[in-house]
Amino acid sequence: MIKDYFVMASKNLRKRKMRSWLTMIGIFVSIATIFLLISLSLGLQGAIEEQFKMLGSDKFFIMPKGQIGAPGSGGAVELTTKDVDVVEKISGVKAITYLTIGNAEVEYNGVKRYYFSAGIPLDDTEVFKVIAESADLSATQGRLLARGDFYEVMIGSRYVEEGLFGKPVQIRSKLEINGVEFRVVGILKTVGNPQDDSNVYMSVKAFKEIYNSGDRADQIFVQIEEGVDIKEVAARAEKALRNSRDVTEETQDFTILTPEELLASFGTILSIITGFLLGISAISLLVGGIGIANTMYTSTIERTKEIGTMKAIGAQNKDILYIFVIEAGLLGLIGGVIGVLLGMGIGQVIEYIAVNQIGTNLLRVAYPWYLIVGCLLFSFAVGVVSGLVPAWQASKTNVVDALRYE
Repeated sequence: MIKDYFVMASKNLRKRKMRSWLTMIGIFVSIATIFLLISLSLGLQGAIEEQFKMLGSDKFFIMPKGQIGAPGSGGAVELTTKDVDVVEKISGVKAITYLTIGNAEVEYNGVKRYYFSAGIPLDDTEVFKVIAESADLSATQGRLLARGDFYEVMIGSRYVEEGLFGKPVQIRSKLEINGVEFRVVGILKTVGNPQDDSNVYMSVKAFKEIYNSGDRADQIFVQIEEGVDIKEVAARAEKALRNSRDVTEETQDFTILTPEELLASFGTILSIITGFLLGISAISLLVGGIGIANTMYTSTIERTKEIGTMKAIGAQNKDILYIFVIEAGLLGLIGGVIGVLLGMGIGQVIEYIAVNQIGTNLLRVAYPWYLIVGCLLFSFAVGVVSGLVPAWQASKTNVVDALRYE
């Protein structure tokens, strides 16, 4: 019997093709928007999780609180190498290092660009590995910085692009950074976002010379010993730094972040943004639902005599109700199918542009089966709910009045 309801509902929709398509526009636009936003959100979350897996679960990070802008750009609070020495003495710490970061005027081939530069301590090869692992630094050309380097730099992958300086930067090319000449010894692999792929890395000694940064440490990287609880070591570091910096829990001027906390922070921000955008797309879904309700009301009036005939030959109220409800549900479902396909297509275009034009692999899309099925069921449910009242009205049509209706 249910099969017959679906057959009749499908025939009725085919009879009114133009109206059905116009009705579905609101549905498939809203479903496409919802599908695209959620797929981008899931893709971004997956990309971020991959980045944190590369960091490893054996490192945490210390940064100044209340920092304005990027690290090294003049925040109200500064960490120093004294803080590095304090944390280094804590039980459970295997290795510790830091970055100093500043704005760099980079000149090459007569063209000036402005990016970030970072100073890295190079005296201990094992300690340097902590930053290399945390920032996922590896050279696709040349080598990484090594002990003894001073006027040498390694640069992000964007420097090899033709349009950046008029011609690609190569190994052994000379760059002027804040007026001081450096030789390129390594070109790093693509990280996935334009800012990181534009960074310049040098020894912290050279950084101090051209920036006069003193003992500033903008980001501290701490690696813990194997088998030690990272939360316990982080708590000990927090307590030691409070004592050293003469601050309390209320006046604490630094932040300690473990990989779990960083991931949770990104997840919260992502959820808020996604929720806001989904709220906006829900407006178009409401419009689509109203469109279905309007179509079903119109269809009820146009088919009054048909409804009377069906009732006269034995159709019950529930039969009329089911036919109209299923018809409304099919409108929603077909709109949902088109919306999902449209969302997939737009998502692929966005991912292609992100990778090939913007140079980031963080903006990607994910199409898990539960997202596809969920969107289709949701669109069907929207159609059913939108058609309930018109369907109920149709089922209550009086047989005699319906047969007399012209």
